[in-house]
Amino acid sequence: MRYDNYPNGDAILLFKDGKFILGISKRVPKPVKYVARGVLAVDVNEKHIVVGNSQHEYRFETAVEKALHYKRLAEELQKKYSSPKYSAWLRRRGVRDRIRYFHRKARNIVEDWVKKTSHKIVALAKQHLYAIAREDLTNLVESLRKLPKEHRVSLLILSYRMLEHWIDWQCEKNGVPLIVVDPKNTSSTCPMCSSKLIENGYRRLRCSRCGFEADRDTVAVLNIEKRALIKMWGALTPLNAPQMTDVAPNR
Repeated sequence: MRYDNYPNGDAILLFKDGKFILGISKRVPKPVKYVARGVLAVDVNEKHIVVGNSQHEYRFETAVEKALHYKRLAEELQKKYSSPKYSAWLRRRGVRDRIRYFHRKARNIVEDWVKKTSHKIVALAKQHLYAIAREDLTNLVESLRKLPKEHRVSLLILSYRMLEHWIDWQCEKNGVPLIVVDPKNTSSTCPMCSSKLIENGYRRLRCSRCGFEADRDTVAVLNIEKRALIKMWGALTPLNAPQMTDVAPNR
């Protein structure tokens, strides 16, 4: 095992899904962070996680739609065994267990996707000695909480919160520098001249001042990179539109 040579920490005994699970923590020294030679920016939206900088761009599909399928199955089953005055499914163990299974399945899909995607992102940054730069999603999550309580909204909140946590944890574990930037106007400001961008087709933006044009997500990535570079070095390097690479989603 990878951690056998490290001293043991606290142990905890859990009972989950009819089984006892013994978890033993290990006291592993925190790795020293390397000096980054650039930035890998992370932009989050409902359908994609866009990762890149002025040289490269990668897109990871989110698991929201896949998880939403199981949330809808649970909702349909719940409605089937309910009436306006009485929720019969609560008294039918088989139906109740099935509904709980669908909800648990949806959460597990999101959690599995978040863990795998955060690992890929941090591994990519470490390979090129980049720092990870992400937006502070606190205000975004709080604004989502004010929306009507729908399954899609709850899954987005779960995804964003978990992705933040696991990217930060993977950075800490692997010694990758992490920079958190202000998300204000990252998708609407020109990364070249800081002017206000205008719509130029579906999810495309154009700068009337310098002529820069790109996909909305690419704009966000470049602005996140730019703000992170200012935090790192206090100076900027010229930015160019990156080459885009689609990354197959986790199956």
